[in-house]
Amino acid sequence: MSQEELKIPSGLDGLESYYDLIIIGCGLSGCVIAERASKDFGLKSLIIDKRDHIGGNCFDYIDEHGIRLSRYGVHLFHTVHERVWEYVNRFSEWMPYEHRVKGRVDGKKNVAIPPSQLTVNQLFDANVNSEEEMEAWLEQRRVKNDNPKNGEEAALSRAGPELYEKIFKYYTYKQWDKYPEQLDASVLMRIPVRLNTDDRYFTDKHQALPKHGYTRIFENMLLKDPNITIRLSTDFFEVKDKLPAKGLLVFTGPIDAYYASLGMPKLEYRSLRFEPEYLEPEGGYYQEALQVNYPGMEVPYTRIVEYKHKPNQPEGVHEKPGTMIFKEYSVDEGDPYYPVPNPTNQALYEKYRAMAEKEPGVCFVGRLASYKYFNMDQAILNALEMYDGLVEKGTICKDMKASSTDAPAKKARTEE
Repeated sequence: MSQEELKIPSGLDGLESYYDLIIIGCGLSGCVIAERASKDFGLKSLIIDKRDHIGGNCFDYIDEHGIRLSRYGVHLFHTVHERVWEYVNRFSEWMPYEHRVKGRVDGKKNVAIPPSQLTVNQLFDANVNSEEEMEAWLEQRRVKNDNPKNGEEAALSRAGPELYEKIFKYYTYKQWDKYPEQLDASVLMRIPVRLNTDDRYFTDKHQALPKHGYTRIFENMLLKDPNITIRLSTDFFEVKDKLPAKGLLVFTGPIDAYYASLGMPKLEYRSLRFEPEYLEPEGGYYQEALQVNYPGMEVPYTRIVEYKHKPNQPEGVHEKPGTMIFKEYSVDEGDPYYPVPNPTNQALYEKYRAMAEKEPGVCFVGRLASYKYFNMDQAILNALEMYDGLVEKGTICKDMKASSTDAPAKKARTEE
């Protein structure tokens, strides 16, 4: 049964008087905890989301042209964690897919991203033909720095000035609205530079796409489970004083939003804006890969994504004459996607985290609540491990109602 067939309601009408867990957010983190609590203990969860669909940022759908698209940007599953791989296989068939990205450099050359032997040969005619030669090429250019103070110093110590200028500097600026020297060193310490000719974007053991899309995973997790109730198009902050009694509140939204009424400063996030366009190019495809990055300043967008390249499209899509492309812009306003890593934001987050640890009856889970970017597998693993911890402490247990200070009977006695 799909979300559309079920017609998930909004608002609070028709709810029970008590739920073991009330979960704010119907993305990966909240859904994992609801599913585990139901399967392990038979606990009842109410999931609330202000959006009109399940699945959080993973939500995908079939458009009017029959193409499967992602509403919130391209999502690519990869993991080294066997526990996560086993878990997601409970809810979907998967098909192998190794993601490859091209970078449109100087407005003309499509080069391999992340940088590798292929990239330096394409850009600089380096004539590098082995890992030893690639290491020597990099070593001649790296700026020695054992303790980089910012992103620029980190990138120069990893890749040297040529790759930094061509691939990383301006892409970073477009993504963060800050030059690398204005960002924490950790942002660019993560940049991959390959010594070999491996042009895969990820090297994880498990790389795959769900055969029927990501939304189907959430449908299989949630919609047939009688212990899980969902309300969409419902804003927690508008209804929080009217919610049923609960054993535990699980909050997966931005941690600073939870405390907004205190008047504290907001944490800084970057968002994304997507500019879609339907085309019928010769050959049926606009570009040579699912994702082409634009690391230079000649265009304002960071990348173009063409979902038709995905192998998990419905049957017949790859033969269609038309395609959808999405130009992707990094912006300040909109749904929070990426925490902005710098010392000011980190210090502010630590204040919020200290408050959250003392918040009775509330558990903060996920990337927004943790002010940390998670890949999908990291979000799943984080939720599973958080759930393990709550079980170990007895916060989540078979009879949560008996120990809840918010259960209906106890509420009634308090009001008498």
